[in-house]
Amino acid sequence: MKSKDIRETFLSYFEGKGHKVVKSSSLIPAGDPTLLFTNAGMNQFKNVFLGIEKRDYSRAVSCQKCMRASGKHNDLEQVGKTHFHHTFFEMLGNFSFGDYFKEGAIEFAWELLTEIYKIPVERLFVSIFENDEEAYRIWRERIGIPEDKIKRFGEEDNFWAMGDTGPCGPCSEIYYVFDDGSSIELWNLVFMQFFRDEKGELHPLPKPSIDTGMGLERLATVLQGIKSNFETDLFKPLIDFACEETGYDYPSEKDTDIAIRVIADHCRAITFLINDGVLPSNEGRGYVLRRIIRRAFRYGKKLGVEKPFLYKGVPVVVNIMKDFYPEIVHSKENISKLCYFEEERFSQTLSLSINHLERAIEEALEDGSNLIKGEKIFKLYDTFGFPLDLAMEIAEERGVSIDISGFEREMLKQKEKGRESWKGAEAKDKVKYQSISHLKTDFVGYENLESTSKVIAIFKGSERVKSLKEGEEGEIILDVTPFYPEG
Repeated sequence: MKSKDIRETFLSYFEGKGHKVVKSSSLIPAGDPTLLFTNAGMNQFKNVFLGIEKRDYSRAVSCQKCMRASGKHNDLEQVGKTHFHHTFFEMLGNFSFGDYFKEGAIEFAWELLTEIYKIPVERLFVSIFENDEEAYRIWRERIGIPEDKIKRFGEEDNFWAMGDTGPCGPCSEIYYVFDDGSSIELWNLVFMQFFRDEKGELHPLPKPSIDTGMGLERLATVLQGIKSNFETDLFKPLIDFACEETGYDYPSEKDTDIAIRVIADHCRAITFLINDGVLPSNEGRGYVLRRIIRRAFRYGKKLGVEKPFLYKGVPVVVNIMKDFYPEIVHSKENISKLCYFEEERFSQTLSLSINHLERAIEEALEDGSNLIKGEKIFKLYDTFGFPLDLAMEIAEERGVSIDISGFEREMLKQKEKGRESWKGAEAKDKVKYQSISHLKTDFVGYENLESTSKVIAIFKGSERVKSLKEGEEGEIILDVTPFYPEG
């Protein structure tokens, strides 16, 4: 069964059960400062679950774009090392806002998996929260699952909470068993039936709700009869692309396979993050994107690729996903260009600095300390812009650690120096920028990577001038710019 049919079947099934099909929200959560990225299908319904917002439907179904590359749910370091972890993925989910509860959620899930998708019953087992007798009775008596296929787990595994306080409740997970006896979690059914107060006490909700989530990639693995998400039709063209660019086969050796999987996974994340308005930068969402591009580029370099290449994976992603996400077709060229520019920039950083890092690693190995001094890594960061997290990753691969506290001390010293120099320049800069405070620059980088612009101000130092001579340095202010800030 093709992934597009799996996705459509899921949405159609629940639509037929009275659910409103709700379009995926952006990867950038709207009005939720607690999240860097949308990481679950329930995010866009958070205010509905909290009772803050009311909608004209009590049942919903969606296929939600998700990112798990930061914060509590961060799978970035696992991507490539396993067959089931991703940065970007799609979450299939059905939701009840005070409508049906445990029995409905369990019956829907079981019917869809076993009767519509035709997954053999003997391949499935379930887990419940250890004290959830209601869920146990439904699985045992209503569905008819043997007792030995109902596993009881504690709060860490089978109790979900929105936060330290707020809606929460037990959950029940459905697992699939492969031929070799190994298993994967397929679908998580969350029963939101309590409110946890500041004291940690649980109070029954007047209208219990349902929040479920199942990764499309995992379901495709099961329904396509394979044992790796990366062999599904969602990834196979990207795996082929990575093999073509690197000259390696897949599957092959362990380290090579990890690199190929990272490249395939990260091309998807790059495409959808930029499409949703994230630009590479040194903080927040932009830094996560920058880190993903750099991580994938470095894995390509480990396999012998010296020039930018990830940008060529963007059209491959678009071709796979365009039917369900047609908006990425219109953004394809801009996404590719932005990715290329970021790869090119990082390629220059690597070529200037990687030998210095390798030398520091060798010295740490030779002196037996297996530790690189923080000031050495800070010099790399300060001189070449080489990121600390990437230095840590490369060092770890060689069995070497980095003195993080030493790095942080050097960073603090640099900030103190910066503050002192800023004090001297602050007055001049204040006058300079006040003189152009009435001017406006329109940023068009989300739509275009080139623009025809008018120069509306020129500065040489703190002095506003009419022109600069050849060899002179200064600042120009434009009325329109496609350039995004590097800071």
